[in-house]
Amino acid sequence: MRITEVMRSPVRTVGAHESAATAWEKMRTGRVRHLVVQRDGAVVGVLSDRDLGGRYGEVYREGRTVADLMTAKVVAVVPETTVREAANLMRGRKIDCLPVVDGAKVRGIVTSLDLLELIGRGAERPVATSRRVTLRDRGVTPRALATRKAA
Repeated sequence: MRITEVMRSPVRTVGAHESAATAWEKMRTGRVRHLVVQRDGAVVGVLSDRDLGGRYGEVYREGRTVADLMTAKVVAVVPETTVREAANLMRGRKIDCLPVVDGAKVRGIVTSLDLLELIGRGAERPVATSRRVTLRDRGVTPRALATRKAA
């Protein structure tokens, strides 16, 4: 399963020059926990609700800009990334979101909550099971093997 099947789009963004209070208001009204920080159309960071001090961080946000509080080392994925690769990347780096970028353009965002939701509702695609082959079936084509067992 590819990350494009799980990601959320459109992405909420904020400018690096904006105030932290404005970013918090965007999160609160948009009911999101992460904003992608852009400067001149390029992704320069990610801002989470924890970066802003949470619900009671008004004093922490006062007089600060998004650039002061954002995480500048962005870990992003491309649309062709598998869900497993994204989950391992998030787990290994201990991060909660991954922007999905195509070149310089942001296509979506995947959060740990999106992956938990995927697990909760179950896999939509069947999982391939292995087939046991015995020595007596050696050299027999799968179609002939299926007709032999059906008879």
